[in-house]
Amino acid sequence: MLKRFALAAVALSLAAPAFPQANPRGEAKATVAGKTVTIEYGRPSLKGRDMLAQAQVGTPWRMGADAATGLTTEADLVFGDVKVPKGEYILTATKVDTDSWQLNVLSKDDRSKVADVPLTADKMDEPVETFTMDLKGEGEKGKLKVIWGQTALSAGFTAQ
Repeated sequence: MLKRFALAAVALSLAAPAFPQANPRGEAKATVAGKTVTIEYGRPSLKGRDMLAQAQVGTPWRMGADAATGLTTEADLVFGDVKVPKGEYILTATKVDTDSWQLNVLSKDDRSKVADVPLTADKMDEPVETFTMDLKGEGEKGKLKVIWGQTALSAGFTAQ
């Protein structure tokens, strides 16, 4: 019995490199209105693909890879007319039509929809290989940016 266990352990350790490796995790963090806003996400690479072009209209995309993308905010965030109370959330994005996207803010507890935030799409001059999220804060104003391939999706917000 011990011999079989040892052989199985050796076989698994030799096979481990064949299993896909998890994508690195990233963190975007900013201080807005004196409070911390953080996004934690997976960072897949394109590897010659155009993932955003492949996204289906109306189907939520989890943004990133592996574990869900999480938002933690110590402040209430206001994106135009859309308010997101302070707390912890799951973020996804949905392609609304061929040229527009929205950020979906979901309850971390039951994944019910809290808010949909329109995103502005811009074309990048240089493609970005690895999925990147960025947060900037200046006073009470902040900006969330999602960058991948030749697309940058962004939304401005204020913190209260």
